[in-house]
Amino acid sequence: METTGVAVIGFGTVGTGVVRLLMEDGARLAEAIGCRLDLRHVCDIDLERPRGVTVPRPLLTDDPDACFGDPEVAIVVETVGGTTVAVDLMKRALAAGKDVVTANKAALAKRGDELFQAARAAGRSISFEASCAAGIPIIRAIRDGLVANRLTAVTGILNGTCNYILTRMSSTGAAYADALAEAQAMGYAEADPTLDVSGEDARHKLAILAALAFATQVRLDDVYVEGIAGIGPHDILFGAQLGYVLKLLAIGRRTGDALSLRVHPTFVPADGPLATVSGADNAVLVTGHAVGNTFYVGPGAGEMPTASSIVADVADAALGRARLTCTHFAWPAGRCPALRVQPMDEISTRYYLRFDVLDKPRVLAGIAGALGQHDISIASVLQHEPTRPGSVPLVITTHDAREGNVAAALDEIRELPTMAGPAVRIRMLEEKREAGP
Repeated sequence: METTGVAVIGFGTVGTGVVRLLMEDGARLAEAIGCRLDLRHVCDIDLERPRGVTVPRPLLTDDPDACFGDPEVAIVVETVGGTTVAVDLMKRALAAGKDVVTANKAALAKRGDELFQAARAAGRSISFEASCAAGIPIIRAIRDGLVANRLTAVTGILNGTCNYILTRMSSTGAAYADALAEAQAMGYAEADPTLDVSGEDARHKLAILAALAFATQVRLDDVYVEGIAGIGPHDILFGAQLGYVLKLLAIGRRTGDALSLRVHPTFVPADGPLATVSGADNAVLVTGHAVGNTFYVGPGAGEMPTASSIVADVADAALGRARLTCTHFAWPAGRCPALRVQPMDEISTRYYLRFDVLDKPRVLAGIAGALGQHDISIASVLQHEPTRPGSVPLVITTHDAREGNVAAALDEIRELPTMAGPAVRIRMLEEKREAGP
């Protein structure tokens, strides 16, 4: 049986999972793919910290050149993360004639074209299944399984931290700060959760998925982003009463030669597939002109789910499939023209609007008048019991309206003398209509 040498650079959480799979499941993997995956080096700057997996001392090194200079190593797995040192390591591995496997979404979203140019120049491959939605094989689905389709929509729950927080807020009525603290205690959120809760992590993933799905260059700045830190339990409760569940969604749409790319909190129908995705799980809904809607769900992060996708990529590289794919597939920025990205002001969708208003006559008339002046049609109006003394919450849902019109109307409404607090705007998704073309 043929043997392929593998080096892992980065012995943190994900790297540990990769090492664990290669060492503990090596025999089964060899039988499954017809090739032995020989772990030859594990590289990290800290080799003393306990990882819960025993690695023979001769395999450990703090020098990446030991990996690049070993002629028996054919595949380098990068799990360092970041967009500087990690990118340099991947480019050095490619230049040394190694195929590269990575889960580094930030590097791909920001410097993907540069990395794939280096791979083409070296005649090597870069595999990155684990970069988006970890345990879900969504890259393969979009790039290979749906290749016969003209893809028109990608809608995803792409951050497990945010999904866990919003799930707890929905199921227990917890405030955002309490749900975040619980997520941190459970290991679902970092001590500094900013990358996750700001929506930036999902933004990176959407940039990658949209580039693949729509075969176009996508710059990170093209993706609008809004996080979940401002979400309150009252809005989640009021949304539930209307038949909706709140999720942080990454939404990509192609209409003709235009794209809309956005990450933000979104109310989804409670009877739709996205609403059922709870806890730290991820999900992606992909729409093609031939197949229609396809739905993928699974763990979106964690040591072993991420390692699972990485080792699958290692197997592809060992069998030569990854290099064949890379020969015919180029990172879209290097081969495709950029489509026009719609500014957020041009996006049309439904809206949930909540106003804290004084309990006085003609309050609704003033708000409705401002909405009407900006061509915003009201779908429903609900007035709730007071949540604080002196004011009552008024919830309005709209029919489709342009984002720019809604923003202008809210600017006017904020100046009304009957307003007792800031307005809340949450976008709404009608899955049956919007998930398709």
